[in-house]
Amino acid sequence: QVQLVESGGGLVQAGDSLRLSCAASVLTLSAYTMAWFRQAPGKEREFVAAASWNGAITKYADSVKGRFTISRDNAKKTVYLQMNSLKSEDTAVYYCAADPNRVSVLISASAYDYWGQGTQVTVSS
Repeated sequence: QVQLVESGGGLVQAGDSLRLSCAASVLTLSAYTMAWFRQAPGKEREFVAAASWNGAITKYADSVKGRFTISRDNAKKTVYLQMNSLKSEDTAVYYCAADPNRVSVLISASAYDYWGQGTQVTVSS
């Protein structure tokens, strides 16, 4: 059973930075492609960023490209999302997700089998 626990969310002002963490209770984190998704009130869950099993391949939503960075520390079994230059439209619950298919880095939520409970990020303008 894979358990993912996000942390690091909070209330910040526009232009500030936050770093989210996702701690995974797995035998080997490198067995998974990892991703971050987010869901704003009244909106569908959307892809934010994903990283291949070793972090060599990353993908980003156009809306966060250049501002957010996904990284992973397999030894610590933790995935990070560094968020800079935050905007009010980044306000959402952010979810960590794991895909046991480590061959591809996918951006569809349906590809991810395991999800955390989410952490709230609120950006005031």
